[in-house]
Amino acid sequence: MNWWEIFGWAGSVLVVVSLWVPSVWRFRILNLSGSLIATIYNIYFGIWPYAAMNGVIVGIDAYWIARLSRKGTTTERGYAVVAASPSDALVQHFISRNAADIATSYPHFSASKLEGTYVQFIMHEDEIVGLFAMSQQGSVGSIVIDYVTPRFRDLGPGRYIYTHITMFAKAGISEVRISPAETADPAYFSKLGFTEDSGYLIRTI
Repeated sequence: MNWWEIFGWAGSVLVVVSLWVPSVWRFRILNLSGSLIATIYNIYFGIWPYAAMNGVIVGIDAYWIARLSRKGTTTERGYAVVAASPSDALVQHFISRNAADIATSYPHFSASKLEGTYVQFIMHEDEIVGLFAMSQQGSVGSIVIDYVTPRFRDLGPGRYIYTHITMFAKAGISEVRISPAETADPAYFSKLGFTEDSGYLIRTI
């Protein structure tokens, strides 16, 4: 197998892998990369119909990546938070339905930990895509859960939450924190501007 064959197969693999990725952002990145490789490969060998098709796909992916990257995109994409009660049947149903995935992301979480917390559904237009809850001690909010379903796990919902100042201001919260031991993915919070201090990941609001 020569280098051009390896190059062509790599593009095909990336396109196939992109179809398995639930995150919209990662799908676009992988799909663009694979289609770009396929475009170059087909141009080199003069396979013009496939070169044109993949070139168009590259353009479409680039357009959506630009929109997803643009400042203020989370608002454009229709994110919102809606207050809920820990005892609401819909809250309990959401937790039950996503229990296995929640356990992977927050291994120490249980529905009983929501008692006495501020609970918010994370919405995308008319769809519930996540659950956020925090307890409050003075001006500090301790995150109990910040969970988003796999299809929307591209940092967009998180950016919306932690720049949604009104939600925290109404509760008198100026700082949010979470113990790294409570989450399976501390890097997620680091990407959203949290810094480690005194054993916690902390973000000033």
